[in-house]
Amino acid sequence: MRLYLELAQRSFRRYLAYRAASFAGIFTNTVFGVLLCSVYAALYRGRGGTAAVAGFTLAELITFVWIGQSLLMTIYIWGWWEVAASIQSGDVVADLMKPVDYYAYWLSRDLGRAACHVLTRGVPTFLIGVILYDLVLPGSAVVWLAFAGSVSLAVVVSFAWRFLLNVSAFWLTDIRGVGTLATVAVNFLSGLLVPIAFFPPWLGVAADVLPFRGMVMAPVDVLLGHGNPARALALQAAWAIALSLLARAVLAQAVRKLVVQGG
Repeated sequence: MRLYLELAQRSFRRYLAYRAASFAGIFTNTVFGVLLCSVYAALYRGRGGTAAVAGFTLAELITFVWIGQSLLMTIYIWGWWEVAASIQSGDVVADLMKPVDYYAYWLSRDLGRAACHVLTRGVPTFLIGVILYDLVLPGSAVVWLAFAGSVSLAVVVSFAWRFLLNVSAFWLTDIRGVGTLATVAVNFLSGLLVPIAFFPPWLGVAADVLPFRGMVMAPVDVLLGHGNPARALALQAAWAIALSLLARAVLAQAVRKLVVQGG
């Protein structure tokens, strides 16, 4: 356990060094946050100032936008291909020979990265949203604790999903197609751009039980008090366990394939 804590700490310090990138990212998130809020404000004005759309008031929808922008780098739902790069370069052989659990090794590093991004990207971006808009914020410490737990589970779900995509490089010579399809699916079905409540019923039912919902929409619902928070957390935990077990099973098959080929 101490080894994995050290790995997380080293990963935290590694990402903490990218100060310029953090400032640039905060600026980008702010711009997109303002643009999305403007679009949603126009939507509500176009409906004659409707009090709520699909259960979201305009204030809640604006809060949804800033939660999403704040979680973007913490959850890290796309753009991570370190494992795939090591597979394609052959460095994965040396990594697999290390006296550590390969999956836990990368998970520890990702948790350290997520902790760093909470401080350097998540909190500053959300505070900008609080300054620019009248966000809907809970007054209960219990809700904030549940939100923190939901975000932690979202990171694990996201990592397991990204790890599965990365280990596909054991079988695929080019993973760009997989990456593109995965990006589209996550952006849309996680609720990052549009709340799942806005989906047509048939798609909403499907998106509600897929793992992508646990990456963005679940933390949003927990913070805003939409639905049953216990159910949201339970669904996230179930997907975190299921995807982690699947990732380990796929990894075991990939390692077996690597050894058979003489790797």
